[in-house]
Amino acid sequence: MAMTKQRRTSLAKSGVLAGLLLGAVFAAGPVLWMLSSSFKSNTEIFELPPRLVTDSFSFDAYAAILTNSETLRFFFNSYLVAGAVTILTLLVAIHAAYAFSRFEFRGKRVLNVVIISVQAVPPITLLIPYFGLVVALGLYNTYPGLIFTYMVFTLPYAIIMMTGYMNTLPRELDEAVRVDGAGSLTALWRVLVPISVPGIVSVGIYTFMIAWNEYLFALTLTRTTEMRTVPIGIQLLMGQHSYEWNQIMAMSILGSIPVLILFLVLQRFFISGLTAGSVKS
Repeated sequence: MAMTKQRRTSLAKSGVLAGLLLGAVFAAGPVLWMLSSSFKSNTEIFELPPRLVTDSFSFDAYAAILTNSETLRFFFNSYLVAGAVTILTLLVAIHAAYAFSRFEFRGKRVLNVVIISVQAVPPITLLIPYFGLVVALGLYNTYPGLIFTYMVFTLPYAIIMMTGYMNTLPRELDEAVRVDGAGSLTALWRVLVPISVPGIVSVGIYTFMIAWNEYLFALTLTRTTEMRTVPIGIQLLMGQHSYEWNQIMAMSILGSIPVLILFLVLQRFFISGLTAGSVKS
């Protein structure tokens, strides 16, 4: 009986490992093919039978992207917009989460419902209303138009996550600071924010990813190539009569690098922040 149980345990572990391996291959396969294609010519990408490793390894696609001032502008726009959205979202979310976590005030429950409701609304349903609002405010084809629009979709999640994280921090920490005569903002920035780094990092990475990868509003709320972001720049490589597939793959790889680096460098904070924020609400 003992051997049977041991065998079942071994088979179960083998099954789990096989499933994880299959999932890893399924997830990594398209990325590897994209990376391989970025070093090929357009004709090699479609040759049969397909090959993952090419004989004529070339950096021409990357050179075409990195020496083109227009595509470099796309990267600059994405960095600027995503960075601004991340910073502003964190600033607002930290203060809002502190208020929701530490104070009782009239309308608190209503505000909670509104925040959750906004998070639940599909962004595409708000495309036309936001287009009209941005045009009416004179923000069409501008950085503020993109930044404030993105914040509408990043703030609800950021506030919910930061509130959950701050709920796990003992109230005695900031109460002790206020007893010593300091104000609430001092307690927030001197005590709570330094020990909330994991939660702040996890929310910041999520916010940056959303702003960096957003396509629909970036396409609708901008008009000139000087204001386009990386996702739109990738689409512009798809011409009327031909597609620059190798450049599309190269630009996709370059566009993925910032988020990948952020996650790898801050992975420890990201995971602990998500875990801590889900323990107590």
